Amino acid sequence: MHPPETPAPPPPLPDMNEVVGRDDLLLLTLDTLRHDVAVELAAAGRIPNLARHLPGGVWEERHAPGSFTYASHQAMFAGFLPTPARPGPHPRLFAARFAGSESTAGRTYVFDTPDLVSGLAAAGYRTVCVGGVGFFNKQGALGDVLPGMFQESHWEPAFGVASPTSFEAQVERAEQVVAALPADQRLFLFVNASALHQPNWFHLAGATAEAGDTRATHAAALEYIDRHIGRLLTAMSSRRRCFAIVCSDHGTTYGDGGYTGHRLAHEAVWTVPYAHFFLEPSA
Repeated sequence: MHPPETPAPPPPLPDMNEVVGRDDLLLLTLDTLRHDVAVELAAAGRIPNLARHLPGGVWEERHAPGSFTYASHQAMFAGFLPTPARPGPHPRLFAARFAGSESTAGRTYVFDTPDLVSGLAAAGYRTVCVGGVGFFNKQGALGDVLPGMFQESHWEPAFGVASPTSFEAQVERAEQVVAALPADQRLFLFVNASALHQPNWFHLAGATAEAGDTRATHAAALEYIDRHIGRLLTAMSSRRRCFAIVCSDHGTTYGDGGYTGHRLAHEAVWTVPYAHFFLEPSA
């Protein structure tokens, strides 16, 4: 009996001190995406537009910094992206200047503000949020905290969880943002894709509201995102090279161990897919 193969280590981190100030930046959170579903669909060829950008064609397994959207994004905007699911320490791409940080390394971009968004603004970036789930809807004090970090933020019901065409609408707004920028203006674009979050039953042909959301409708929502993500990536590489981070903020449960939903400590919630890669400028 052969021992299980050890996964190949991910490529070394890029030097973010060279990336920041040179490239545009994209952070796309696929809200609520489960790691196991993401891996299965990539292996089965069901998300070809995403998979072609994944290093080696596969997602990296990581642990989420929070079990629901608000907590996870507060951590990510402080520089704590999902952590590799293997023993560390793991150098981070971004970090606030903090004495004694064991995850700040020479290739880490260190900022002197309380959060990455304002840190990038201080470095000359236009910071733009295209929100998705309720924590970005700006309809109350809580829904304004995360988008309020950005110089420019967008949300409308067409971007929200109840819209069957949410990602298409978000991508269209992102395209408009990119097109309106001066050529020499660097951009940090954040998009919170809401399509995977419940309700997602309407992304699977034949599913009904009465039957509710399932792991299969969750997978169908990821396929839906994949059908439209090419437009977003094309827009972000239309002016210069772009460094893109695509990940989930947390997973969710569909009856796993009797649990449904998230904001709980379960493997399906804490384990998330992650990838970062460069998008070369469009010809």
